[in-house]
Amino acid sequence: MKARFPRCSPIALAAVLALLPPAVLAQAQSPKADEAKPADAAEAKPAEGLDRVIITGTSTLRSKFKQSVSVSSLTSEDITSAPVTSAAELLRAIPGVRSESTGGEGNANLTIRGVPLSAGGARYVQFQEDGLPVLLVGDISFGTSESFLRADYFTDSIDVVRGGSASTLATNSPGGLINFISNNGKGGGGALGFTLGLDHRHQRADFNVSTRLGAKTWLAIGGFQRTGQGSRNTDITVEDGGQVRMSLLHEFGQGSYVRATLKHLDDRTPAYMPVPVQVVNGTVEALPGIDPRRAFFINSNFPEDVVRDRNGNFKSTSPRDGIRVKSDAFGIEARVELGNGLSISERFRVAKNSGGFISPFPAGSQPTSYTGTVPVFSTHVFNTSLDDLGNQFNDLRLQKQIALGDNRRLTLTGGLFSGRQNIFQTWYWNRYNTELVSDNARLFDNSGKVTTSPVAQGATWGFCCYRNQQTTIDARAPYASVTMDAGPLSLDASVRFDKQDLTGFYIYGNANNTALDPATRTVIRAKADATASSFGANYELSSSMAGFARYSNGHSWASPDRTIVDANAVNVANGTLPVPINKTRQLEVGFKYRQPGLNLAVTAFDARTREDGGVEITSRTYLKDNYVSRGIEGEVDWRAGALRLTGGLTLTDAKISGGANDGKKPRRQAPVMLQLSPSYNVGAFEVGAQAITTAAVYTDNGNTVKLPGFTVVNAFANVEVAAGLTLSIGVNNLFNTIGFTEGEGQDNGCCIAGGKPVYIARSVNGRTAKATLRYTF
Repeated sequence: MKARFPRCSPIALAAVLALLPPAVLAQAQSPKADEAKPADAAEAKPAEGLDRVIITGTSTLRSKFKQSVSVSSLTSEDITSAPVTSAAELLRAIPGVRSESTGGEGNANLTIRGVPLSAGGARYVQFQEDGLPVLLVGDISFGTSESFLRADYFTDSIDVVRGGSASTLATNSPGGLINFISNNGKGGGGALGFTLGLDHRHQRADFNVSTRLGAKTWLAIGGFQRTGQGSRNTDITVEDGGQVRMSLLHEFGQGSYVRATLKHLDDRTPAYMPVPVQVVNGTVEALPGIDPRRAFFINSNFPEDVVRDRNGNFKSTSPRDGIRVKSDAFGIEARVELGNGLSISERFRVAKNSGGFISPFPAGSQPTSYTGTVPVFSTHVFNTSLDDLGNQFNDLRLQKQIALGDNRRLTLTGGLFSGRQNIFQTWYWNRYNTELVSDNARLFDNSGKVTTSPVAQGATWGFCCYRNQQTTIDARAPYASVTMDAGPLSLDASVRFDKQDLTGFYIYGNANNTALDPATRTVIRAKADATASSFGANYELSSSMAGFARYSNGHSWASPDRTIVDANAVNVANGTLPVPINKTRQLEVGFKYRQPGLNLAVTAFDARTREDGGVEITSRTYLKDNYVSRGIEGEVDWRAGALRLTGGLTLTDAKISGGANDGKKPRRQAPVMLQLSPSYNVGAFEVGAQAITTAAVYTDNGNTVKLPGFTVVNAFANVEVAAGLTLSIGVNNLFNTIGFTEGEGQDNGCCIAGGKPVYIARSVNGRTAKATLRYTF
């Protein structure tokens, strides 16, 4: 029987708070056990910087200063003060992270410095919640990992590991790990907030409450509920939903504990697609009549989209649902100290994930049969049902610490990761003629009359996209690491043996798309295995300076849905499916420096990727290239009195090696990325900004079309109007910049505006402003 959770609403949130006694809410708690307490408070707050103890992508608990990896963190204060709209947008402030967060609250494309952005989603990066994957595969079409993540008051911090040991301590993550760490309750207190859109319809309530239930037991509960029109102009409600999470922690002493977590997410947000643009002298520019910052073709003129489900039956779907996600998850985490330096830890989580993705994609020229006078473009409505993306993961780890004397210690770690990931999807895409305007676009039939019907049902790209896929991946990965601490020197080596088995089937619609065709049902199976390794060293030159070096081999698999879309990829005779194994090699050399009020990290990197590929859905092309990337990244966190400055700079020289595109630049890999975040805090007043600069990039590996460089500035101001009560004003894209993050063309251009071929590209959203009233206790 499916578990049912109460729907999260502002009234329910208030009721939860009302049930907790004020004395309990106000009770102070002890510091978290997994954080090192710094000796100098000036160094510690708010950016613990290099003193922060890292639990992500490492086998031993040590501070950033002592780890031989490049890692950045966002604290809960960083998260709540940033005037951004999604988890992926938060990550744009992290040095080395290429996060194309322009798709809305999901459907982002993301990679980490040196590793190519060769497909949708995050093929080389794993998103985690509390140390376990959100999804096993990062580039599932229409079902990306961050779509099932929401950052709210319950998010305690976010750790981002770039390269390093991520390849051996997680599956499908050679580029890095992004771990969303939730509140465990030990901090005590809580917060209640209400956010209102100042220039667009938006309402959101957030809450987070932590309390002690006993001498060694803590309870935390938090979540949010929101409704609105999203960041782009529309006359309907496209944001609607929320999340509730809970943590129950009990400690047994001596480092042993058990923790249970619950999560209920039921949310829908708009899915923003590329819009028609033009190419002038090889560079993408806005097209007259279409504002790429706010164009959104879902409005009250767009009808219910009638499609077929996985059983071949007709059903009506609402385009306003956009990215619809549902997730019910339960997790257990435990650690037991067995004595004599021996410990065992366990992480387990089971999640029921489902939802859908529906959004219009400009995908063809104005049809030759169109006889109207109003310019239109041909739109394919990506209508994909995420029937089941559920999973179950387990990570069991045994660790032994051996004291060798003379301030030396050996740590031996062995673990077994296992999991199962379902990828059940149904595609059915209709075609419409959409008016070429930014606001209140209408639909037309081929005679130029306004309509509420598609001009072709299921007829997209030669009837390619009416299909049902039901595949399951079973993964096993034993891994081991050894770490030697000898005074200022730390050495570590780790290895991981990944094995994955895939079983399932796919079935296509018949020639008229009237039903799924039993004759096309193909059973598929696949096996793949690969070995990853990583070696690192960190040396403390002094109490304030350290250097590190690391060499890693890693790998990831393309999602099976990106392979079976190519009908020729499957051996129909025996049902075997080739599994592309994309391999990486990375060398990193870094330097870290810390002083009271200053944390600085600089890393040089050399990354090489051999990609066996996978199909890109929108271009229907099989991408297979090799990449070489070298560069340097720097990160700084500096404070002087009331002034704080954080930032990062990543310089990359990347090229394609071999093949038809030999020597050319990888698509959408910027040679320069810069982040600067100044803030000033005096008394009850704080003001800050976040400037993110991306240099010009090519849209394709053939280097035929460029996206211009751009800078987006976000700003905020906070004032404490009473004890614990803060009013915040946040502005996203303060200067209303057009910033294209991706683009592509179909044949000679995707769309026709007055007979002129145009391209398509996706931009950052235009300026939006919000006000938040937050009470902290």
